[in-house]
Amino acid sequence: MSRLVSPEGTALLIGGKLVPGGAGVFDTVDPATERVLGHAADADAADLDAAVAAARAAFDDTDWPRDPAFRARCLRQLRDALRGHLEELREITIAEAGAPRMLTGGPQLEAPIGDLGWFADLAESYCWDTDLGAARPMGVRSGRTLHREPIGVVGAITPWNFPHQINLAKLGPALAAGATVVLKPAPETPWCAAYIGAIIATETDIPAGVVDIVTSSDHGLGARLVEDPRVDMISFTGSTRTGRAVMASAAATVKKVFLELGGKSACIVLDDADIAAASRYAAFSVCVHAGQGCALTTRLLVPRAAHDEAVAAAAEAMAAVVPGDPNEAGTICGPLISERQRARVERYLDIARAEGGTVVTGGGRPAGRDRGYFVEPTLIAGLPNGSTVAQEEIFGPVLVVIPHDGDADAVRLANDSRYGLSGAVWGADPDRIRTVVRGLRIGTVGVNGGIWYSADAPFGGYKQSGIGRELGVAGFEEYLQTKLVATAE
Repeated sequence: MSRLVSPEGTALLIGGKLVPGGAGVFDTVDPATERVLGHAADADAADLDAAVAAARAAFDDTDWPRDPAFRARCLRQLRDALRGHLEELREITIAEAGAPRMLTGGPQLEAPIGDLGWFADLAESYCWDTDLGAARPMGVRSGRTLHREPIGVVGAITPWNFPHQINLAKLGPALAAGATVVLKPAPETPWCAAYIGAIIATETDIPAGVVDIVTSSDHGLGARLVEDPRVDMISFTGSTRTGRAVMASAAATVKKVFLELGGKSACIVLDDADIAAASRYAAFSVCVHAGQGCALTTRLLVPRAAHDEAVAAAAEAMAAVVPGDPNEAGTICGPLISERQRARVERYLDIARAEGGTVVTGGGRPAGRDRGYFVEPTLIAGLPNGSTVAQEEIFGPVLVVIPHDGDADAVRLANDSRYGLSGAVWGADPDRIRTVVRGLRIGTVGVNGGIWYSADAPFGGYKQSGIGRELGVAGFEEYLQTKLVATAE
């Protein structure tokens, strides 16, 4: 694998310079083989302090926040530079994140790189100033203008499951809006972020300090970033548990918080749908990237009369998915990210058995995989919607089948969750589908296999799945402030 930086350890990006980590380096591991790939720069508290200071100075002392045309040019420059290193980035993503090669042609790499162009276009076309016309409050004729301005310094904290998609879904709109960013990526996937930092530093005109990338093995640096009064906004993607802590810590400085958190999404199959086809689709989708996606539908709600048919179809589909080497073109279910994550999934399978559930297929480690953090795609039946595995996010290739007693009951079961991120509906009658969709308290819905992911489509959830939206105009506007100017006439 060719490298932009020394194989002895990637670098932090602070103030426009690639620098070593104050705490030395830490290992990054291939989850498919458990082999140490190499080392990443390990930032300490002083590095984070320097990164925040650089981002603050870049926002306060340069024209970056006031020049959307320049920002658009820099975003297109970054997109093109990343495309120039596409194959190198692809190999990093497969090796470090365990992402199946097939996904790197879409949401794991190529799609989010392309999305940068959409945000560049938006920076140029967005209506930054709006004339509200004249009014006479308290008898004073005043002309009013609404200004939209960048929010300031953004602390972006990201997870490991879709590192490029999530890193760039924060960088793209934030930079288009005119914010500056300190990115703290997950310690499991430091190279994915660090290599983008190296490209920014060496192949773009993005000014020093506008993007600062701090890789670290220390989860505590994320908490320091949240607490720092120089940071105006936190954009966090991760677990609901950590999101609650972020929200509480951010309250001390009353900074804005964007949260994209967990999910326990339901796939609702209506009784006029093709039961077998819908069940197979749901089973297949939960196997993609070993189920490590917050918006995957991990509860399959099927008509009670068709329960056995749905279980048989889903089991057949899941049994046909063999976990394998993510580097191979045909693999859709690679490894889990770490031994810790595999232990978490296996603990939930033990809980399902203890609560009386039936493991219809899967439930263990795949034969012939002595190395790597693999788990078999697993189908669970015989448990109610209130069971642990039907209520808690597992983040593995595990699907729970639950019977429903009609459309209204299906909506009730789907909404009976502290999460509200995503979902799916399968059926034949458009009016029934419309009624079901409107009853769901979730942020995105796929109907009959519809795909909602796109640069122009806002993504986010209800309830404990988060606050705010990512991508689309709504995601871009998360990084803006509103200023009203009234001028006496």
